[in-house]
Amino acid sequence: MDQGRVLEAFRLEAEELSRAVTGLSEAEWDLPTRCEPWSVRELLSHVRVVIAWLPAMLDAPRPDRAEVSAVRYYRPDERFAPTTNTARIALARDHANGHVDGTALAEDFAATWRGADLLCRAEPADRVVRTRHGDAMLLSEFLVTRVVEVAVHGLDLAEGLGREPWLTPGAADVVLELLLGPDRSAAVRALGWDRLTFLRKATGREPLDAAETERVERLGIRWLTLG
Repeated sequence: MDQGRVLEAFRLEAEELSRAVTGLSEAEWDLPTRCEPWSVRELLSHVRVVIAWLPAMLDAPRPDRAEVSAVRYYRPDERFAPTTNTARIALARDHANGHVDGTALAEDFAATWRGADLLCRAEPADRVVRTRHGDAMLLSEFLVTRVVEVAVHGLDLAEGLGREPWLTPGAADVVLELLLGPDRSAAVRALGWDRLTFLRKATGREPLDAAETERVERLGIRWLTLG
């Protein structure tokens, strides 16, 4: 995907998430989320942690060429294994516990995504980075995965807080293209869902009934391993 388009989707979605968590009460920060065992506080910390990988990736030696796409990034391997997930949970909790209150956490999240966004905007379209899992990827492709994190977990945070989703059109479009390819709009129409419903069902936020499962299989849609 075009790096400028993905970065703009990232910026707008992260901006909405920052706005949503500004001014939360401490009781709201401790509400549970569907991403058990994380609270709102811990889930935001997870999103912050996965964005914070970017500066070190940009600082590291550049791979010669990209070898993994955003789609292949979500292949079902050790990155989604139970031990990896346990470490992921602990890392988010450690980060959450490192802040005196929710206000400090919200400010840290905002500073983190804004700093990453600024660094990425200075990079050329053919910039290749290496992820912490060892994948050599175009920066634009890795940024697609960060849009997924901010957008999909934004749905989880909205649900946990009892709010309407704030999903932005640009972020929804990036995630849909990742899941469905360039002809994403036709696939969504064929299923009879709006974009928000599709993203909820495609990421396991809403179950598929038997008829929906049959339609998905008939269309040849394959969900990604999203953890």
